[in-house]
Amino acid sequence: MFEREHFPAATSGWRHRWYRRIFHHDAADERNFDLWLIVAILASVAVVVLDSVPAIKARWHGQLYLAEWFFTLLFTAEYVLRLLVVRKPLRYARSFFGVIDLLAILPTFLSLLFPASTSLTVIRALRLLRIFRVLKLVEYSSEAGVLVQALLRSRRKIFVFITTLLTIVVIFGALMYVVEGPEHGFTSIPTAMYWAIVTVTTVGFGDIAPATPFGRFVTSVLIMIGYSIIAVPTGIYTAELARSMQPKRRVVRCVECGLPEHESDAWHCRKCGRPLPTDD
Repeated sequence: MFEREHFPAATSGWRHRWYRRIFHHDAADERNFDLWLIVAILASVAVVVLDSVPAIKARWHGQLYLAEWFFTLLFTAEYVLRLLVVRKPLRYARSFFGVIDLLAILPTFLSLLFPASTSLTVIRALRLLRIFRVLKLVEYSSEAGVLVQALLRSRRKIFVFITTLLTIVVIFGALMYVVEGPEHGFTSIPTAMYWAIVTVTTVGFGDIAPATPFGRFVTSVLIMIGYSIIAVPTGIYTAELARSMQPKRRVVRCVECGLPEHESDAWHCRKCGRPLPTDD
């Protein structure tokens, strides 16, 4: 993790002990610190969520308000402590978790000037990403990299798909604007395009619906198109993911049968069994 790259400012004393407790998770007290931090994060998010319910807010707003400030001051002290125990505080402050830690406490202070910003404190739920350290799931980051690489390799195909889909949306939106018109709710081409997106994705809110026979026919065609293409990006990504998980091959032509590709660790041809030529 990025946090582990920050070294303590001292090799002994309270700063070193708190650095170990905050940024490591090997000993029992280090794991307990992370677990209690996660409990506090969950409780603080629950406070914000409950305070948004009118019935609960009308009765318990005072207590929830005090609880919110308690958690904010607690996270503020924790954030300051993190900055004190690292050698390069600015580097930590600009890291991913450093920014998240700061965003977790800013909304409550900003609410003194802008009351509507209080609800933004739910962003501290992102701090639960630290649970990956506690559960030692960082070792699965290579598997996550496979997923990301497959997505990156399929980005051009997905871009072509999205471009085609947007073209269909524009064409059908303009067509429905001409066919149905403002009297049936299609007040503009952008509004008709919104209807086309809802229809082609088979969501079907029903706030705008065709009223003429030809408009219903066009809608039926668009629905059929939606069912036909809705699985295309999933298929593209799945194909790239399957290709990523295949064994790596190297271009070594067998001198006996001419097979051009073999597994990277193969010593013999997988077709005829003849020893493969070496690189040296």
